[in-house]
Amino acid sequence: MAEKQVQEMRERMKKSLEILEEDLRRIRTGRANPALIEDVKINYYGVPTPLKHLATITAPDPDQLVVRPYDPTQKEAIKRGILEANLGLNPQAEEALVRIKIPKLSEERRRELVKLVKERGEEAKVAIRNIRRDTKEALEKMEKEGKLPEDELYSRLEELNEITHEYTTKIDELITDKEKQILTV
Repeated sequence: MAEKQVQEMRERMKKSLEILEEDLRRIRTGRANPALIEDVKINYYGVPTPLKHLATITAPDPDQLVVRPYDPTQKEAIKRGILEANLGLNPQAEEALVRIKIPKLSEERRRELVKLVKERGEEAKVAIRNIRRDTKEALEKMEKEGKLPEDELYSRLEELNEITHEYTTKIDELITDKEKQILTV
């Protein structure tokens, strides 16, 4: 039973880390990255649809994205959706595709993005600590009910601390890597 609690905690922490990774992928680094626009909602015959379901998105150059719609008649809707997303991008519709030049980031904007990355990292750490707290409370409740011996409780709590430290270290590494990407001109 206690093993199940610890395993669930590990799964929840892993999910939190994946969410952080996904969030960080969407933050601009000054280089073209398809993740920047793949979840932009496009009005596809009246239904808001993520761009990644309507087109292939590639980054042929470090400062350019190319969107090739599966249905070429939708290139104007794609262009409009990207403009409405307020990402600071100016898409250009061409024959069968939409081309997007990624503007260079100013130093001030880079600093703002680094701050944002640190905030997201701190939010992820809080989530990790909350998951740990919930699991700790569940284990302590099991011990009070007599379902878990006291010595096993203490060894499980030690394991919780190790797992929590492992995930906060991973978060720190992700944040540091993203900061380097943003600050590299």
